[in-house]
Amino acid sequence: MSQFIQQAIDSKSQNTLAWLSDAAKASNTDLSAHVFPTRKTESWKYTSLRALENGGYAPLSSVNTDVDAVLNAAKEDLNIHDVTSFNIVFIDGVFCEKASAAFSDINQSGAQLVLFSQASDAEQADIKALLSQKISHKKHVFASLNTFLINEGVFLRVPKNTHCKTPIRIVHINTQHENAYSTQARALVSVETGAQATVIEQFLTVGEKVDTFVNAVSEFLIADNAKLIHYRFQQEQEDTIHIGALHFELQRHSQLDSFHLALGGKIKRVDIDTHFNGEGGESKINGIYLPKHDQHIDYHTCTEHRVPHCVSAESFRGIIGDSAQAVFNGRIHIYPDAQKTLAELSNKNLLLSDKAQINTKPELEIYADDVKCAHGATVAQLNDASLHYMTTRGIGKKEAKVMLSFGFINELLNEIESDALATYLRPLLTTVFAKSPDLIRHLT
Repeated sequence: MSQFIQQAIDSKSQNTLAWLSDAAKASNTDLSAHVFPTRKTESWKYTSLRALENGGYAPLSSVNTDVDAVLNAAKEDLNIHDVTSFNIVFIDGVFCEKASAAFSDINQSGAQLVLFSQASDAEQADIKALLSQKISHKKHVFASLNTFLINEGVFLRVPKNTHCKTPIRIVHINTQHENAYSTQARALVSVETGAQATVIEQFLTVGEKVDTFVNAVSEFLIADNAKLIHYRFQQEQEDTIHIGALHFELQRHSQLDSFHLALGGKIKRVDIDTHFNGEGGESKINGIYLPKHDQHIDYHTCTEHRVPHCVSAESFRGIIGDSAQAVFNGRIHIYPDAQKTLAELSNKNLLLSDKAQINTKPELEIYADDVKCAHGATVAQLNDASLHYMTTRGIGKKEAKVMLSFGFINELLNEIESDALATYLRPLLTTVFAKSPDLIRHLT
């Protein structure tokens, strides 16, 4: 066992949930058997965790956050124009009732939401029956760590044939503290047969230097004929370390539409596992990552086609600037029984400097003979001919670079189902390329 994992085990708070003790014990067993990922671990070959191991990240012993100041600083991201949602807000890992919707209002909309710490006996039984049942703890050491340290989480259940029209938005805000610290985030979502829901996960920071380790695990169970629209926005400040695991389980004729955004950080690693367990399932997963300076972003995706007649489409695009590094590893696994599968995977990258790096590896593992699959990856720089064309039409060179860079990712923004969220993201992303309003006036 690594020193980091041992320190995390030793730091376990007495506030962890007693009724999840069996899950915690099982996770402790998994942690004891785990070899901590290093550069010699194949799936971590291009991502070093040295900054995490040496960072001294421990849970906060007490939280004395000025809630009003934090909410005021984050108000533009909390109050998205034309987006009406039920917000569930956590500040430094602690539920903030003041900024959150009333659970009674959520329940009246048709959805049923509860915090782990407030769950009734019946709700506790439901959570225990669903939590971590499909996650491979042998594969995800940090998911085991999250389960072991769990002291809070969100359980969202959308009952059979219910259409929850108002999105549920789970917001995690981390703030600046004197010492480095860690938080655990957990979400469990069950969309039952014939139901529909929209879930937004948003990660924010407030402060000039927010030295924190966020360990976030989300599980989404999508039943027969159900539909989930999902967004995940990682907007943290660049001193943050964020490691996330998302697990999607699709059943017969279920649908998933998921969009991911990651701004750069000290280390950002996200694993996305999608499992098709019923015929006729469909998934679309798009993502954008934008590291700059010395930031590092790593996306690992795995789509498991176990049954016939399913469709998956995945497209990730990255723009890497300065001395930043990005990693993308996308895997499609088609089992022998998964005939008539249609699967596509695309990863396109744009390097804005000679020092920027991308390591991309799309993979196909096919054991069925009646399938249609495609995968590809590209790495390029801005086209000199396009730059020349724009500058000869009176557009400044800096502005032309910003417009070409933004155009590279705008195609995926146009596919977002919510026009209001796409409108919110466009000016946010343009500031990644240029601070001056003059350089982005055509884009916003």
